[in-house]
Amino acid sequence: MLGSTGSIGRSTLALLEAAPPGRFAVEALVAGRDVAALAAQARRHGARLAVVADPSCHAALKEALAGSGIEAAAGPEAVVEAAARPAEWTMAAIVGSAGLRATLAALARGGTVALANKESLVCAGEIVLEAARRSGAALLPVDSEHNAIFQALDARDPAMVEKIVLTASGGPFRTADIATMRAATPDAALRHPVWKMGAKISIDSATMMNKGLELIEAARLFPVPEPRIEVLVHPQSTVHGLVQYADGSILAQLGTPDMRTPIAHTLAWPRRMEVALPRLDLATLGRLEFFPPDPVRFPALRLAREALRAGGGAPTVLNAANEAAVALFLERRLGFLDIAAVVEDALEALGAPAVAGLEAVLELDALARREALRLAARRAAA
Repeated sequence: MLGSTGSIGRSTLALLEAAPPGRFAVEALVAGRDVAALAAQARRHGARLAVVADPSCHAALKEALAGSGIEAAAGPEAVVEAAARPAEWTMAAIVGSAGLRATLAALARGGTVALANKESLVCAGEIVLEAARRSGAALLPVDSEHNAIFQALDARDPAMVEKIVLTASGGPFRTADIATMRAATPDAALRHPVWKMGAKISIDSATMMNKGLELIEAARLFPVPEPRIEVLVHPQSTVHGLVQYADGSILAQLGTPDMRTPIAHTLAWPRRMEVALPRLDLATLGRLEFFPPDPVRFPALRLAREALRAGGGAPTVLNAANEAAVALFLERRLGFLDIAAVVEDALEALGAPAVAGLEAVLELDALARREALRLAARRAAA
């Protein structure tokens, strides 16, 4: 499990714990630098290996696991080695492009890779898909929207798919005016009205960049071109994705807004497993609402479409600049509305350079981050 101490990792471990004894065995758990949480998870679930990405935490992890018989390792290479360990199923949930190398290592090994790291497909889509094709790995989407589309899509006859629809909650600023958004603090932006998520994805939800990244991911995953991928704001977060067919039929996947549902779908695929979650009560819910997103208050969707259409390294630039800008906002060094502005500036500055291979993607990623920092500093000084 890559990213075991994050929200996706914790939800996955909760499912493993609730499963019948002996159904799952944990080969390896990987975290960033939360040694205490990682060691507790490894002991509780009997992991064979625990890895912390920060090499300075190696000694602390070894001490925390002393006497357990669990192997401890640290550093970026150890993360990749963990991903390549023999396992039938891997959760790829390391946030951002930092998870790319490990995701590729898991795909190269084969088996099933549950992808919660959308940034891998955004910044290195063809490389990721080719790795899955070469090894025969099953690449299953964990994002609730893409998992919903996966369940509703008849991939045997993609020509009959008229469009797919990704839904968005609208985040904490769904009805806020521009002045409120301009003055928004990290605390306000992190208060998501429905989902409990990590900081980076919560900010992406507030700007709707999360939906832009998901739009690019959907274009990589499904046989549907970008113009036929739609986004609708759905405040109830009950309908997670829809597929409209040529005969006018619309198939939708509905469920309570809890990430354990799509995770469980990938854990048991191609079957299903029982999950003890509150069931969706449509009578109590009463109504389902859908609205088009506001392109003025949420320009991130436009930027994502433009990057996807530009091709080449433009999606890599989009993702890297966004990660850098979000980090600055969380540090209170950049305004909320400036996140999308910095991303747009970076796209204008760097364009859509050709990228051939993983190293070229990583070099462009680093360049885009530096450019975003420079552009953000220029804005702050203006």
